[in-house]
Amino acid sequence: MRSLEQVLKDGIRDVPDYPQPGVVFKDITPLLADHSGFAQVVEALAASGKDDDGTPAVDKVVGIEARGFILAAPVALALGAGFVPVRKQGKLPAATYAESYALEYGEATIEVHQDAFAPGDRVLVIDDVLATGGTVEACLRLIRRCEAEVTATAVLLELSFLPGRDRLAGENVSALVTV
Repeated sequence: MRSLEQVLKDGIRDVPDYPQPGVVFKDITPLLADHSGFAQVVEALAASGKDDDGTPAVDKVVGIEARGFILAAPVALALGAGFVPVRKQGKLPAATYAESYALEYGEATIEVHQDAFAPGDRVLVIDDVLATGGTVEACLRLIRRCEAEVTATAVLLELSFLPGRDRLAGENVSALVTV
């Protein structure tokens, strides 16, 4: 069996100049197509939702649109927890809470259904990449507005040259690989 480190090295490819010149996009589609590698990643991300003895310790797993959905749904299944999507503004059909955050050029808004969590629910947040931290920070605010407890945030990939981890100081954040 390949190590998780090797799975990630083999499964995440760099695509230069996408979506614009000078950007190196981290493409996870080869990883998703690799059943055993994808299973290892799901297991590794799910570890953030377990107690020290390996017992699942969360009630809900949040996936942040869009690639976070791909990772969070199987993590929720692995933990025996519910899955909650956090979506871009205007994509959820029922009453929502919204949080806006700054992007490099402008602003974005994400939403969650107001009834997505019961007060006191323990929540694991999953996303694909931690970059500036703005999206995750807004997501944590949404969860707390619902009176749920964020136990941890786990990401597949952290970009160390951006300030995401600094922005989330004091939060329980883990990354499977840091570049």
